[in-house]
Amino acid sequence: MTRGRRSNDWGFPRWRSYEGATGAPKALRRCDRDGCDRPGTCPAPKAPDRPERWWFCEVHAAEYNRGWNYFAALDAAGAEAAEAEAARAAGSYRRAAHWAWSEGDGTRSRAEMDALRVLELPPDADEETVKAAFRRLAKIHHPDLNPGDPEAEARFRAAQAAYAVLTEAVAARRRG
Repeated sequence: MTRGRRSNDWGFPRWRSYEGATGAPKALRRCDRDGCDRPGTCPAPKAPDRPERWWFCEVHAAEYNRGWNYFAALDAAGAEAAEAEAARAAGSYRRAAHWAWSEGDGTRSRAEMDALRVLELPPDADEETVKAAFRRLAKIHHPDLNPGDPEAEARFRAAQAAYAVLTEAVAARRRG
């Protein structure tokens, strides 16, 4: 004799339909264009910066978008002010990149940038340059070459950690 399975949707409210119950069909929104019987699946704004929307079918949405002019409801001074504000907002992103608020091209994390600083490398260093810099620092600060020097050992360990961070980042980029 088999045992019945326990349902995971017990309790109230019941989030799925009962077995065999079809329920009322979901009502489709019709296109807001006069005389169109297709479903209205594409929202289109009725006015700039307003939440009200028209619901058009794809054909009428394309037609509406071809004729849409954001500045049509504004007077000349308002349209000029809105255009200037949009240009200023778009320009602020370019200005941030121009002033280089961050180092490098933005593809490396802060940990990678710190590791490059430890290895005394520029932000755009490639894999071969990183490897050469690590080997150079390892030859200078290796504990076997500097016995009893705790500063050299600390610099060697820092270079090791920096090289590990950078090689792991390269491996992660290749995987993903």
